[in-house]
Amino acid sequence: MSGEEHQFESKADAGASKSYRRQPSTIRIGDYIVIDNRACEVFDVSTYKIRKHGTPKYRFVAVDIFNLKTHEYVVPSYYDCDVPHVNITDYPLIDATKDGFVILLTENGNTKNDVKLPTECGLMTQIMDGFDMGKELVASVMSVMGEEHICAIKDISE
Repeated sequence: MSGEEHQFESKADAGASKSYRRQPSTIRIGDYIVIDNRACEVFDVSTYKIRKHGTPKYRFVAVDIFNLKTHEYVVPSYYDCDVPHVNITDYPLIDATKDGFVILLTENGNTKNDVKLPTECGLMTQIMDGFDMGKELVASVMSVMGEEHICAIKDISE
């Protein structure tokens, strides 16, 4: 072997999956589930049997957490469902740009400017009014399956 050192630059996430498998019987209202490759929050769960010796099935009705579209998913009880990994991180909010993005401050002091301004009226007005009043705001950013969005705003200036 030669004395050379080899360095490899990895751009992958070390094999970490964006979701994991879970039995349908353990999924409840308020849990997250992947339907049609979209992360959704379950708001209705029902079970039913088909015929006398049929396998029980689970029916999930859920809303996409990013675009708020409703999805339905029916699965036999012996199949596993995909459940997304959900991470929520708080970032101090520095500014909102004119092109619809927010500027956030990360733990190490860098800025993060790839998160869109929320389209929900309540969160958007909370951000804009907070900036107009000179408040210190913290944005809770939900990161799911490679997508991020602001799910809550907190005022820490009090």
